Amino acid sequence: MPQGTLFIVSAPSGAGKTTLVRELIESLDGIQVSVSHTTRAQREGEVDGVNYHFVAVAEFEAMIARGEFFEHARVFDNFYGTARPAVEALLGAGQDVILEIDWQGARQVREQMPDAVSIFILPPSRDELERRLASRGTDEHAIIARRMRDAVSEMSHYDEYDYLVINDDFTTALRELQSLVISRRLSLERMREAHGPLLQGLLS
Repeated sequence: MPQGTLFIVSAPSGAGKTTLVRELIESLDGIQVSVSHTTRAQREGEVDGVNYHFVAVAEFEAMIARGEFFEHARVFDNFYGTARPAVEALLGAGQDVILEIDWQGARQVREQMPDAVSIFILPPSRDELERRLASRGTDEHAIIARRMRDAVSEMSHYDEYDYLVINDDFTTALRELQSLVISRRLSLERMREAHGPLLQGLLS
């Protein structure tokens, strides 16, 4: 069975990454999002193993010590991380896997998995990004300004990625993401593994 592909998807807040990725995995078979580990408390409506793997700090630190994370970070008082064993098992079973992580996490993963395909999602303009960030609620101007600064900082790393998708029209952006996944599945290496007997039969 051909090995799955690891896709890294990053974007600034407000670019529409979460909705695009959700639609992508609903529209294609054989691809799923990696579920991160966290030490933060489980919120109402969240499901362990679906939204996150919720673990105690001691267990998270033990996983770090065993070298089980592709990448991990401390955000305020909580740890978040992407566990390597679960991702490698899915890839080995021929599943494509998406990691939704920031540029720092992406850099750590690429060092360990140079074959990973990285995609950065951008908004169509700064004005539209600000509009999307402001439309999330009645946040004061200072909070929106801080979110914009964080978004610009994240976007400055776009050139570390293999592919760029601009989310202006949602349907177009989704089709572009689907095309990236499908084209990877049609690569010579994966087709050889998946259709070895056919290729032999065609040439015999």
